[in-house]
Amino acid sequence: MGEVPSNTTKGLTPGQKGIVDSLVSYQPRSVVSRTLISDKAGTVTLFAFDEGEGLSEHTAPYDALLHLLEGEAEVTISGKMSRLEQGEAIILPAGKPHAVRASKRFKMLLTMIRSK
Repeated sequence: MGEVPSNTTKGLTPGQKGIVDSLVSYQPRSVVSRTLISDKAGTVTLFAFDEGEGLSEHTAPYDALLHLLEGEAEVTISGKMSRLEQGEAIILPAGKPHAVRASKRFKMLLTMIRSK
């Protein structure tokens, strides 16, 4: 077995491939998150939602890309609901109210770019 580099941060080692969805685990009746990148340009956060869990309606000052890695989710943006399945993505527009709910447990990668 090889050595683990000492510069491993936030679950991924820069310049080396990794299995992203393995970096968070489902927890009963919970939403689990892990920030992979955070700097002035934006954030990349991995989430695991147990079935029935969600994030209540809120707004964000920047656009965000929600990419579903596995499972099924309901995403509501300005009152319009979309069902997402594995591999699908949706943009959460800045300033528009949105909510996320797990119709089945799911994992997602959320990328927020800070601009404007």
